[in-house]
Amino acid sequence: MSRQVSAFAAEEERRVLSLRPVLAPVHRAYGPHPNQVYDLWPAEDPHAPLVMLLHGGYWRYDRMHLTPFAAHLARQGFTTVLPGFRLSGGAGGYPATFDDIALAVDTIPGGRPFVLAGHCSGGHLALWAGARGLLPADSPWYTERLPTAVLGLAPLTDLAATIREDLSEGAALQLLGGPELVADRLPLVDPLTLLRGRGRTGVRTVLLHGTEDSEVPLEQFADYAAAHPEAEVVTLPGVGHYTLIEPGSEPSRAVVDLLHRLSRPWRDVPTPVCP
Repeated sequence: MSRQVSAFAAEEERRVLSLRPVLAPVHRAYGPHPNQVYDLWPAEDPHAPLVMLLHGGYWRYDRMHLTPFAAHLARQGFTTVLPGFRLSGGAGGYPATFDDIALAVDTIPGGRPFVLAGHCSGGHLALWAGARGLLPADSPWYTERLPTAVLGLAPLTDLAATIREDLSEGAALQLLGGPELVADRLPLVDPLTLLRGRGRTGVRTVLLHGTEDSEVPLEQFADYAAAHPEAEVVTLPGVGHYTLIEPGSEPSRAVVDLLHRLSRPWRDVPTPVCP
């Protein structure tokens, strides 16, 4: 299916993705692979809540386009972590991308409570990480140590629909390794499939999206909400896909407000992230 891009959406995409990358003050590794690294923007307050961001780009592109927003969140009072991971089409895809996300969320916070947020395909990875308690107990990704909360920013929630609608020219098929492997792999890495028959992840979950999102079909948000009735869905009228991560935009203020609300119960826990 070819995506219809309006002039509004094209301008929004150009404007946000052309922002100059921001160099993080701290850069560290969370594993031995060259892609297993993360950027860290410490907030001024040592008691500031911790937010981990997972970037979009249909699992193919690097995190640099999200560095301006990560730096913006630090200025809004969050210690912000932006991990890299092995990318589809290169060293990543199934299972390496999911190995990296699991390792990052399990180790970087160092036991500190945190909100896990992700945009677009990063939202898919965040929702998946929040649902790892629904995996079979013998899965290497299964864990009972989950994020305190998950915030999906215009997230891909349904890999089957992403494949069916051929979003970003077969990106989900590439992630899973090809059509012949979908049946076996999709149930282990698709948030919607994991939820069906369960109804809840046990992790506070919020989805935020705009009514003018031309990148992710709006049905994906509605279908996720139907499968996960405890999830909160916040819809912003007249907002597209990218302004959620545009520093200082009106939609980005909604993101900041949600992150403050999701982190409020444990704001006074001053545990450092993993060195």
